[in-house]
Amino acid sequence: GTADVVIIGGGIIGCATGYYLARLGQKVTVVEREYLAAGSTGRCLGGIRQQFSTETAIRVAMGSVKLFNEMEEELGRSVEWYPGGYLLLAHSEEQKREYLKAIELQKRLGLSVEFISPEEVLEIVPCLNSDGLVGAAYCSTDGQANPFLVVNAYADGIKRFGGKILTYTEVTEIVTQSDRITAVKTNRGDELFTPCILNAAGPWAKEIGKMVGLNLPIEAERHEALVTEGTERMFDPMLVDYRVDGCYFLQRIVSNNFVGCYTPATPVKGPSKASSLEFISEMAKRMIRLIPKLQDVKILRQWAGSYCMTPDGNPIMDKTEVDGFYVAGGMSGHGFMFGPMLGKLMAEFMTTGESSIPLDEFSLKREFAKKEALK
Repeated sequence: GTADVVIIGGGIIGCATGYYLARLGQKVTVVEREYLAAGSTGRCLGGIRQQFSTETAIRVAMGSVKLFNEMEEELGRSVEWYPGGYLLLAHSEEQKREYLKAIELQKRLGLSVEFISPEEVLEIVPCLNSDGLVGAAYCSTDGQANPFLVVNAYADGIKRFGGKILTYTEVTEIVTQSDRITAVKTNRGDELFTPCILNAAGPWAKEIGKMVGLNLPIEAERHEALVTEGTERMFDPMLVDYRVDGCYFLQRIVSNNFVGCYTPATPVKGPSKASSLEFISEMAKRMIRLIPKLQDVKILRQWAGSYCMTPDGNPIMDKTEVDGFYVAGGMSGHGFMFGPMLGKLMAEFMTTGESSIPLDEFSLKREFAKKEALK
C-alpha cells in the first residue's frame, strides 16, 4: 500500500496527529503493534491539567483543554471529558511561593487559576485532612477524560477521512534511500510505500529511532497505579500532593472509583509493567493520609505503565536529519493531556513546516537543560 504519512504507534500522540493530518487531507496509515492505547496511553490516569511553569507547556495544555471541550462534538462520541479541576496542595511556604510564581505566568497567558486558602480547599473537598495545609493552586477548568475513548474516537476519525489503522502489526524495517524515507515493512509482510514517517512509539520510540540510525534521548521508566472500587461521590478535582512522599489521585466521573499513583524516589528504568507490593501499600497510606474516609475502600487492582522521559522532562516534537522522519515522543508523563494539541501542532508542522504555537522548546537539537518545577 501507499500513504502520505505512516505513523508508528497507536496511542494518543499517534492517533491525534493522524486525525489532524487526515483532516488536512493527508492519506494516513497508523501502525500499532498491539491494540490502540496499549502503551503509555491506556495505562495513564486520564488527568488533564494546564498548571505548568513554562510558557509553551501552559499554552499547549490550554489548547488541549479547548480541544477536549469540543471533542464530543468534533468526533461524534463521548470521551467522558469532565472539567472537575486540579488542586495542587501546598504544605509549606516554599511550595506556596513556587505555585504563586507559576500562577503569575499562567494568568498572564489567560488561564483561570488562583491560590486558595485551606478553608476554600475544604469547601471543594470537605473530606480532606487539612493538617499542615498552607493552601492550594486551583484551576477549575482542568479535568479528566477516558484515554481509551479518546484514542478510539481519533482512530475512527482517521478512518472517516480515508486513513487506515493496522493493529497487531509491528514495524520490522524502515527502508531509506540516500537518507530519505521510502517505505515501512511489517511482520505481516506489508510494505507500505511512504515519503514520511512519524515515530510516536512512546516507550519504544528509541528502538524505532535506531532503525534509521538515530539515538533519541528518550528513556522509558516504570510508574505504577491503582484503582479502587466505586464509592459515593467525594470530590471532583485531581488532588496533587508534591510533598517528598506525595501522590496524586482523582475520582473518575462515570464509575466513581479512585485512580492514583506517585512517582517513586528512584524510578525503575525500561518499559517494565511489573507491579510491586511496596507501591500498593505505600499508595494506600498516602491516599488515606489526605482522605481518611478512604480507609475502608477496597483496591480492585494495580498496574504499571511507562513515562517516556527526556533529560529535561519536555517532549521532543521535531523533524530529524533523516529526510521525512519525524519524532513526537518523550512526553515525560504528560502525553495524554498534551496529546490533542500536540497532535494538531505536529500535523501543522509536518504539512507546512511551522505550527501555530512554536515548538522550538521541544526541538531535538535543543540543549537539554535541567528539569523545571511542576512536572
